[in-house]
Amino acid sequence: MDTRELLNLVREGKISVEEAERELKDLPYKDLGYAKLDIHRKLRSGFPETVFCQGKPDAYLIQIFKTLYEKNGQVLGTRASAEQYELVKTVLPEITYDPISRILKIEEENKEKEGCIVVCTGGTADIPVAEEAAQTAEFFGAQVDRIYDVGVAGIHRLLSQRHRLEKANCIIAAAGMEGALGTVVAGLVENPVIAVPTSVGYGANFHGLSALLTMINSCANGISVVNIDNGYGAGYLGTQINRLAVRKK
Repeated sequence: MDTRELLNLVREGKISVEEAERELKDLPYKDLGYAKLDIHRKLRSGFPETVFCQGKPDAYLIQIFKTLYEKNGQVLGTRASAEQYELVKTVLPEITYDPISRILKIEEENKEKEGCIVVCTGGTADIPVAEEAAQTAEFFGAQVDRIYDVGVAGIHRLLSQRHRLEKANCIIAAAGMEGALGTVVAGLVENPVIAVPTSVGYGANFHGLSALLTMINSCANGISVVNIDNGYGAGYLGTQINRLAVRKK
């Protein structure tokens, strides 16, 4: 709940001044001791704080999810395991988990999605990273169009989808191996391309480093690059671009 919403509730008599005072004590963050949850982040940036689940102790993870859900009415976690899903589900039964993207979330019902972000991959092995990007963007309110397995080894597959690429406000291209997909896509469209190197490939791929170097050395214009396997970062940035495009229209 942000400050404006809180003040409106007081004005309408729906909560007391004392209740509002208790809420304000948690602003601008809720201190759990081991974590300081940024309750005001959505007010500042338009996006609520999310949870990187990997490596978090069980008790911490449960309380972080519970607190963010209580404060925001929804919560998104990335890099979650099936075991963490079962754990959080004991206190938040409505939580859902996707084992492909490893996203753990409770989402607002009937959320309106706007604009268009295309998420594409070089191959099927890149889909887990692409799904992290796509589901992050959808959680933050973007309409997502998925175009998977259109890598440069069979470039006719990508070219046959050019009409869908051209409709997007931005495009997220996830690829491993040599990571050429982002450059090719950026050469076909007028809107921004976010390239995501994945750790897919054989030994000389160096766990995604070769794709990363290809992407940051791209000769195509209008292309930005996030870190290796960082689908979340690509989905977040893509949603920011998409929002600007929607507002402009």
